[in-house]
Amino acid sequence: MANRDLLTKIDRNAAAIRAYRPLSESEIRELDAYYKIGTTYSSNALEGNSLTISETKVLLEDGITVGGKPIRDCYEATGHAKAYDYMLTVARGGELSITEDVIRRLHRLFYHGIDLDAAGQYRTGQVFITGTEYVPPAAGDVPACMAAFVAELPQKQETMHPVEFAAYAHRRLVDIHPFQDGNGRTARLLMNLILINQGYCIVSIPPVWRHDYITALQQAQRKRSPSDEAFVKLIAECELEAQRDYCRMFHIKLPTVQKDGQEL
Repeated sequence: MANRDLLTKIDRNAAAIRAYRPLSESEIRELDAYYKIGTTYSSNALEGNSLTISETKVLLEDGITVGGKPIRDCYEATGHAKAYDYMLTVARGGELSITEDVIRRLHRLFYHGIDLDAAGQYRTGQVFITGTEYVPPAAGDVPACMAAFVAELPQKQETMHPVEFAAYAHRRLVDIHPFQDGNGRTARLLMNLILINQGYCIVSIPPVWRHDYITALQQAQRKRSPSDEAFVKLIAECELEAQRDYCRMFHIKLPTVQKDGQEL
């Protein structure tokens, strides 16, 4: 399915979901807890964290660590959960305004249990992304790159579909790679901040899609004919899956449209 058709389907689904709202306070709490566990597990698993989704649930809900698991994996889970809570606060705070401080705080909350000195701080050395020819900017260029990045976001928001915009913000932050570590998780939190603020569902990228996720990013970062098309498509498909899951939980019937004899 072409990206245009995916985005059209997403908007139809979003309209059906919005028609069901507002949710009760208890439903919101339940939904927030559900997504916190799911996004924390999947985002960490994409980066090699060994905690299962059930182990993540026990850690976040009961504070019980799993024997034999690296302590760093536990800190990644608890830190991501704190960053997730902050992300929701910003996303629900009214008109969208993404600043360097918001991005740095997302990273600081996620990373403070792992390396307090590096949490929320731009890197001071060069980083390399394995498996790709792309090289992020030099450390000395990061502040200027980040200032330019947040400055361009309002214009991008005006001209792009919200799902495209969320994918773009994710991809550009990963391009800059402003932190020594934790860039992917910060980028995915930023992406979901945008989606929630614009009335869409939280996206979780399944760990089994890791290869497709990395390949799509590489296509956007290549020197010759870079293209965001595959990455936008992947994020759009994840959004559709999130909408289906949301509607399953609340028994919402999704609209269907036929095109050329096929259901869209």
